Amino acid sequence: MRRERKSGILLHPTSLPGPGGIGSLGKDARRFVDFLREAGQSLWQVLPLGPTSWGNSPYMCYSAFAGNPLLIDLRVLVDEGDLKRADLREDLPTERVDYRRVLEYKTAALRRAAAHFFSTAEPGRMADFHRFCDTSPWLHDFALFMALKEKYKGARWCDWPDGLAARDSSALEEASRGLSVEIGEQKYRQWQFFRQWHGIRSYANDLGIRIFGDIPIFVAYDSADVWANPSLFLLDGEGRPTVVAGVPPDYFSRTGQLWGNPLYDWEEMARQGYSWWIDRLRSALSLYDLIRLDHFRGFCACWQVPAGEKTAVNGRWVEVPGEALFNALNDALGDLPIVAEDLGVITPDVEQLRERFSFPGMKILQFAFDSGSGNPYLPHNHVRDAVVYTGTHDNDTTLGWFSSLTASEKKRVLRYLGSPGKDIVTDLMRAALASVADTAVVPLQDVLGLGSEDRMNLPGTSGGNWSWRFRAGALTGALSRRLREMSELYGRLPTGDGR
Repeated sequence: MRRERKSGILLHPTSLPGPGGIGSLGKDARRFVDFLREAGQSLWQVLPLGPTSWGNSPYMCYSAFAGNPLLIDLRVLVDEGDLKRADLREDLPTERVDYRRVLEYKTAALRRAAAHFFSTAEPGRMADFHRFCDTSPWLHDFALFMALKEKYKGARWCDWPDGLAARDSSALEEASRGLSVEIGEQKYRQWQFFRQWHGIRSYANDLGIRIFGDIPIFVAYDSADVWANPSLFLLDGEGRPTVVAGVPPDYFSRTGQLWGNPLYDWEEMARQGYSWWIDRLRSALSLYDLIRLDHFRGFCACWQVPAGEKTAVNGRWVEVPGEALFNALNDALGDLPIVAEDLGVITPDVEQLRERFSFPGMKILQFAFDSGSGNPYLPHNHVRDAVVYTGTHDNDTTLGWFSSLTASEKKRVLRYLGSPGKDIVTDLMRAALASVADTAVVPLQDVLGLGSEDRMNLPGTSGGNWSWRFRAGALTGALSRRLREMSELYGRLPTGDGR
């Protein structure tokens, strides 16, 4: 990363306001970019943009390469002639995302749009569509995977007929012919997603705003990635995982965390020259200017748990060739604009790997006050090569976090901040922006001063997550001026922006 002081806001596009029941990549996304510019920010951090599966988590997707069609702004498709204005619905909730209703609505609308496109598109648009297909080597496998999931009522790929689960070539050819319409619909959705996202990124870049993306280390088992590349994962003869990912028991959980993702066969990855990871990072770099690499410690060693275990207790650490991987990535792609998510219990080998490739780490202020003055998350212990946050998508909002502390814990926080406690959210934002860390990012919930009811995710729970949206009109001129003043005070305005 180029050395400069900068700041930004964490907001997933699903949380944008607007019609359609979910945030989308249209006018409201551009208005948010305009707000960032007016507020003196230079980064927009998002969560993974893939097509979410069960639970709606952006960290559990059907593909590591595809985009989420629910983010497509249908108003753009009306302007392009693929939909009619009567196809749009204005009766979906605006406060939170109702994923079931949004999925039903947008799937039906996108199906109509695809049918219209394929029957009426002029040569120029059709040529653009075919260029996208020809330059997206992952696309046909993904489109076929999604068409088969629909045909088999959402069943996991391992439960499809044997020929399809095992990717027998004749079975795949037959399915591709029989599902040609459905496959075309899936490819149309991806074409529209990427067109709209690249439009947003270009608009942001033109205003000096860089997009800060997110790559989960693991992929979902029930994904096009595993189905299309079974040799790259530790699977048995029937295509089912032999071991799964998690983390061991610790202070927070006596039984650890059992994530359930399949683990990579790193020996096979190495034999193939890490080509899958190179393709994955190349794809991500077409979406983002900067990338947060989730669970960075997993590139030194992964906690392997035998498949079928109910907890993560009976796992073991297995080394991962992280240095060889990042060398291959650097050789293929050049210096990588990566931030390492190095939270939790981090061993010296993880720090050495991060420092070997000059990846900044993360500092979370909500983690800073539960021990003594040596806590590495306290601002006086920060380093320049880091990204500081008040909290992340997995944390409570700052207001909610502070409200949950005991009286003695609150006293410790206020004593450190030198604060009377009248506005703890602003106090913590100031601490982040004043930090020596080169980069500071604040979730929009904290910028708006919101409480626990507006947090994005509560880890370990399955209901109500990922559905928060901010209301239209919340991003006021007074708010942008306040944020700009703080960013200017602490030297984080974009270069040349002295207004």
